[in-house]
Amino acid sequence: MVFCSGSVHFLVSIHTSHKLKIESIYIYKRIISSLFLLVFSWPVITAQEEHNFSSGARVSGLSGAGTVMTDLWSNYHNQAGLAGIEDFTVGFHYENKFAFSSFSLQSFAMAIPTKSGTIGGNMAVFGNPGYFESKISLAFGKPFGKKFAAGIQLDMLGIYQSHDYGNVVTLAAEGGIMAKPTEKITLGLYVYNPTGAHFKEFTDKEVPVIFEWGLGYQITEKLLFVTEAEKKIGYRTVVIAGTEYYVLNSVCARAGVSTFKYSNYSFGIGFKQKRIRADLAFSEHKTLGYSSHFSLSYSF
Repeated sequence: MVFCSGSVHFLVSIHTSHKLKIESIYIYKRIISSLFLLVFSWPVITAQEEHNFSSGARVSGLSGAGTVMTDLWSNYHNQAGLAGIEDFTVGFHYENKFAFSSFSLQSFAMAIPTKSGTIGGNMAVFGNPGYFESKISLAFGKPFGKKFAAGIQLDMLGIYQSHDYGNVVTLAAEGGIMAKPTEKITLGLYVYNPTGAHFKEFTDKEVPVIFEWGLGYQITEKLLFVTEAEKKIGYRTVVIAGTEYYVLNSVCARAGVSTFKYSNYSFGIGFKQKRIRADLAFSEHKTLGYSSHFSLSYSF
């Protein structure tokens, strides 16, 4: 009986040890797979941040079609849109890429109307304490009559790394124009980094030159259609289209599609009541999954 009892305990011990080893191997495989995915997908994850730290969940819900928008987040999409802002406005944007907190984007923007135009300011940070990219900008949007506006922005772009890898900074510019030939149609042209600024220390980290052409059509008071073509020098042209529909006076739904290689569609909702505006959006990535976008702004 003692021998049998000892045998049972011995077998149980072997089974438990074997189970723990299998679980450990599974955990290690998951960790290695995650690290492998992150390392080789990093260029894809940062592709949008190489643009201009695209912010504002309204535009995110339209797959990035923001060239003809007139709101606070024109700070990031076409500074000519700042000319249409009538109240001092501040806002915050947060994006969680693919449920990885290390790849979060946090942005701040403000707009200060004056007699001659609207002053814009914005700041964005992407990454984590060990490695992050930043943008600090000052903008100005000015109307020229009722049917035309132009805007310009100066940027300070930075890359910050832990330990002794070094930090780098460069200066860039961006701007655009908007025209309203009719009450229902808006045209927009936006260019990012026309001077070809780059990080001299990093030969593999580009600051791209990008041109965007956009059209907005206010089909009805509640329904907006936007489309946009984006050309990043050295890459194929991306075409975007999206719609925004107010299901209630203060609540709208959005959806967008894109020919971008890694992401094809997005959707979101918006809430606007008096001086406060909140937007939530989700965008899809073919390989890495979904990203969530949230922005909140307040007009004084």
